[in-house]
Order: sequence, then C-alpha cells, then structure tokens
Amino acid sequence: MNTRLDTPDATLMHPDERAARLQLAACYRVFAMLGWTEMIYNHITVRLPDSVTGGQKQFLINPFGLHYTEVTASNLLKIDLEGNVLDGGAFPVNPAGFTVHAAIHDNLPDAHCVMHTHTTAGVAVACLQGGLQQTNFYTAQLHGMVAYHDFEGITIHADEGPRLLKSIDGKPAVILRNHGLLAWGQTLPQTFAILWTLQRACEIQMATFSMGQAIPIGEDVAQRCTRDALQFNPNHGAGRDVFDALVRQVDRIDDSYKN
Repeated sequence: MNTRLDTPDATLMHPDERAARLQLAACYRVFAMLGWTEMIYNHITVRLPDSVTGGQKQFLINPFGLHYTEVTASNLLKIDLEGNVLDGGAFPVNPAGFTVHAAIHDNLPDAHCVMHTHTTAGVAVACLQGGLQQTNFYTAQLHGMVAYHDFEGITIHADEGPRLLKSIDGKPAVILRNHGLLAWGQTLPQTFAILWTLQRACEIQMATFSMGQAIPIGEDVAQRCTRDALQFNPNHGAGRDVFDALVRQVDRIDDSYKN
C-alpha cells in the first residue's frame, strides 16, 4: 500500500481508516518539526474506530526503522494487541514500543491515542528526584493530571502492564521515571495538547532550575488554573485548533506524509 490516500486507487479503504492514517502520519511530521524525535525510536499509536474493525482492537503505529520524517499514511502499520502486523507491512514493529501502548489501549477505554517521547527536557525531569514541580504556568494547568511510574528497564515485558496501569490510575499525563514522557487521550489532538503542555512544563522547569530556586504555585491557584484551562476539554475542541495549525505548517514544508 503505497498510493496517495486521496487518489481513486485508495477508495477501497474505509474512509474512517483513511482519515485516521492521514491524521496520525501528519502527527509524526509535527513531532519531527518540533524536534520531538529520538532517531527511529518512540511511538504514537491510534486505535482504529469500530466502524473500521467491527469491534476488534486494532491500531496504527509507525514502522520500526523509519525516522518520523519518513512516516506516511500508507506505510503506517495496522496491528493487533499482540503487535502482530495485519496489513503485510514491509517493516517490523518495535516490541519495546508497543508493550506499554498495548497495556494502555487495552485497559483504558478512553485511550484512543497514546504518545511517548524521550525529549531532553522530559527525560531530565523524569530523572529528577522531585519530578515535575508546581512552579510554572504549564504545571499549573496539569494539577491532578500527572502520574509517575518507576523505571523497570526497557519496556519489553508484558508483566509490567498491570503495574503501569496502577501507577497511571486514570491520569492522562505520565512521567516514566528515568525514561521519558507519555500521554493518552480520547482523540489524537487532545493527547497532543496534554503532551505539549507536559513537555512545555518540563522545558520551563529545566530552564528555571538552571537559574535558581523556583517560586511555588499554591494548590488553590493550580486547581483553578486546571479548571480554567480548556485546551483538553472535548467541548472546546480538545486541542484540535492547535494541532490543525501545526499540520498547516507541516503542509507548507512537506506534505508527503499524505502518500
């Protein structure tokens, strides 16, 4: 499958799958544009809707071996919960990547999308004894939303799944200690908004701590900030406007992700 997804040759594909592929491929290019890449590693996964799968749990993931700038709508792999490739892709799946994603997708009903990064700021805060501290504009919008999971090594062992889920406890912004950042949400744009806010909070914290002691934000103020922040709320677009703006930037640079 290497035809452009907006051509007649692709009309046999369910339109909901076509839309999911285009959005996810665009997201990989957005990550690349933002510098959220780690060679050929890390993943963004999306569960295909029941209209496509008939109720089976099937997912789209990047082929292992490609840089994010090489991911396209047609080379995304369709896989099941065990990571088996269902669409005959030419590239394999990275088992260390999907183990964590599978546990979340399978057990959290609202986890339509899962994103994981190893950005410098994210890993740095994940390695910090105190983790993310409530000291800036972005952390104040994540009050009560951040979970922590202790480092257990490379994530290739399925038995870590239940412990990860217990650590997450329904919170969508996850700091994997000594490892990196993770977010999940009901839609890809919502998940992106959560991860972007978490990433920005880590960047500001890293910059602040390099200069000295930070000013703490009180619990009452943080609670109010999180309540007033609407970018995660499905009733207010849940990040769709921001994500679409970034996709438009990608389109101006290189729209080959549509292939």
